[in-house]
Amino acid sequence: MQELRRVAKNVLFIDLETVSGKASFDLLDERMQEQWQRKAANIRNEEHVSAFDLFYRRAAIYSEFGKIICIGVGALYWTASDDLPRFKVKSIAGDDEKAILLEFKELIEKYPQNQLILCAHNGKEFDFPFLCRRMLVNGITLPDSLKLSGKKPWEILHQDTLDMWRFGDYKSFAQLDLLAALFGIPSSKSDISGEDVTRVYYAEKDLDRIRRYCKEDVVVLAQLWLRLNQHDTVRPDLIVRAE
Repeated sequence: MQELRRVAKNVLFIDLETVSGKASFDLLDERMQEQWQRKAANIRNEEHVSAFDLFYRRAAIYSEFGKIICIGVGALYWTASDDLPRFKVKSIAGDDEKAILLEFKELIEKYPQNQLILCAHNGKEFDFPFLCRRMLVNGITLPDSLKLSGKKPWEILHQDTLDMWRFGDYKSFAQLDLLAALFGIPSSKSDISGEDVTRVYYAEKDLDRIRRYCKEDVVVLAQLWLRLNQHDTVRPDLIVRAE
């Protein structure tokens, strides 16, 4: 337990919720419309939908065409009364992507940058690069912990639960919800899933619903991290969901 506490004190669990940068393709300027059409030509499209419809469905996962509307952040902690792990999670959300990113940057810079461990599921391929790229687009200087370019692999402390599960088998991909089911961790998908986020944001304008979903994803992520490190999960009554 002492070793877990020592490691966990510098770990922040994160999850991003992203949507297309505009509500529809026709709201892009002419130059970006042309760029999306080029991009769309190389996207797997088994249903043969138009570039217009594909933008609404898929643009959210590409940092050049999507934007961040919510960042869930959680951390494990302990009290002096017992050895039971506790978990606190909050979300940073809104329509102003730059404001979200600045608040997130301020939060993570409270940690020693040479010790901070950001953890996400598929973070190496999605969350970490998406954060960095959108910070640059918004004119935000990267915090030291996200300055990944030029670093040697062992100098990057970030952890990825997908990477941990792969054990070097990089042809394998397992979604967070699959691993949650495998390890008996309650799902975060009881209300919406990642595929619904753009619709819920633009059509339903229900950011609070997205915030709740994002926080539950972070809870699942932390529980999975504990199981992958061969520790018990946090008891449900010891999870704090901050507003």
